[in-house]
Amino acid sequence: MRLLVVEDETRLAGALQRGLTAEGFAVDVAVTGPAGLDAARHGGYDAMILDVMLPGLSGYELVRRLRAERHWLPVLMLSAKDGEYDQADGLDCGADDYLTKPFSYVVLLARLRALLRRGAPQRPTVLTAGDLSLDPAGRRVTVADAEVALTAREYALLEYLMRRPGEVVSKTELLDHVWDASLETAPNSVEVYVGYLRRKIGRHRLETVRGAGYRLAGR
Repeated sequence: MRLLVVEDETRLAGALQRGLTAEGFAVDVAVTGPAGLDAARHGGYDAMILDVMLPGLSGYELVRRLRAERHWLPVLMLSAKDGEYDQADGLDCGADDYLTKPFSYVVLLARLRALLRRGAPQRPTVLTAGDLSLDPAGRRVTVADAEVALTAREYALLEYLMRRPGEVVSKTELLDHVWDASLETAPNSVEVYVGYLRRKIGRHRLETVRGAGYRLAGR
């Protein structure tokens, strides 16, 4: 899943990007309000972590503009302001959740996952394809009721495919949503990780559609 972090504190932005990438997310960073707004409008993200105090455009105004355009990207707002009126302002302007600085990374991650689930109510809590099951909340994958251990990247790849049942997903789309867009990625990375997944969940479950991409089989 792709996340956008809009934060002008370089150290914090870098720490969030590294930590969330290790959890299997693809993370982009914007350091100004206008850059964050442009990325949120056009980047195809699944959620945004947004600071309130930003150069060029505040987090409050950024969310107001998105919501005025009927753009419903889930937003977790970060702020050093911890007053109840500050939190109310953040939620009233359109943010979905509000976390004050300094914060626990474990709590941020839990709130982010909850936000992703709430932000897409049409998505089932547990994803299934035949006897293959993926629980996003518990980050647990089973095949025929037997738990399968996946790396963060393997998990992210499988989750993305399972959220598009029956669809052919191109290598380019997988690179955009599963890998970190800010890093150079070898063109054959998708093939390599598809191979890893096939060995763990069964080769027949991941079909190659020649010249188009990959499709998760439902059987």
